[in-house]
Amino acid sequence: MTMSLPLGKIDPEILNKLIGDYTQRGGRVLVGAGIGEDAAIIDMGEVYLVAKTDPITHVTREIGYYAVHVNANDIGAMGGKPLWFLATLLMPAWSGVQEIEKIFSQIAGTCRALGVVYCGGHTEVTSSVNNPVVIGHMLGEVKARHLKPSSGALKGDALVMTKSAAIEGTAIIATEKADELAAFLPNETILKAQNYLHNPGISVVKEAGIAAAFEEVHALHDPTEGGIATGIFEMATASHLGVAVYEDAIPVTEETRKLCEHYHVSPLGTFASGSLIIAVSREAADALIRSLTKQGIPAARIGELLDEAAGMSLTKGGVTRPLPVYHQDELSRIFG
Repeated sequence: MTMSLPLGKIDPEILNKLIGDYTQRGGRVLVGAGIGEDAAIIDMGEVYLVAKTDPITHVTREIGYYAVHVNANDIGAMGGKPLWFLATLLMPAWSGVQEIEKIFSQIAGTCRALGVVYCGGHTEVTSSVNNPVVIGHMLGEVKARHLKPSSGALKGDALVMTKSAAIEGTAIIATEKADELAAFLPNETILKAQNYLHNPGISVVKEAGIAAAFEEVHALHDPTEGGIATGIFEMATASHLGVAVYEDAIPVTEETRKLCEHYHVSPLGTFASGSLIIAVSREAADALIRSLTKQGIPAARIGELLDEAAGMSLTKGGVTRPLPVYHQDELSRIFG
């Protein structure tokens, strides 16, 4: 009997085998499918094409906004500039023109704000889904000197993250559980957390552009499902390195802390779009953090990349344990 897989990301060992057995690289494919890699890189001559596809299945209110930013983030996290967007919309049987047009409008408005052209896709109403699903496909370009794949981290690099943990997760919890939270938290806290979608925001395109300009930055990664901890695991795995992470150095906002404590979930394993993970030479780490901060993007040094044999660890209050990896995002414990 075939064993059913749990909800969430597929176990890395299973996924790695599938990627190895069925995907191809080489020739003009400079970066192909791989655990931790944010997008594919294809050699087009003077510049490289950056290609990414990612679905949005867990939100409905601003699903078009999410779809554009999540895919644009992965282009940015390779050091590239997002330029063209296509979207497949799968709409449930109850959908009307108004629901479809709302998503089209969200996609178009978000693309315009990013300087991206919304240029194609596919739309259908189907009984196969109960809620709208948007599968985004973003294309962009990157110059060779700005390419920063997740697999590019080097032993001895400092690990830097922007903004704070669980930005996306905070917005989702506060939006979907607003009525329930009203009995426990001030309305001001709930509203502020809901607005995390826009402030600090789930886009990392700006900070990725700043970081990619640093020659001493070797790798970027956009953590999403599974949170900041899983994102770090993915970068270290892609680069065949170990990592030491200092939990006390990871920024967690008051709103995020309160929501996660209320639902007994870890902010380190909760949807993390909005934060960028950066591997940078230790000598340039402070300069990078200053540059990001000067342009309004908080950043913190949270660890270092080590030899692969050192393994992956997380230290808090002087106690060290293995770095947790959340193949199933912590939000699944709230929403199922």
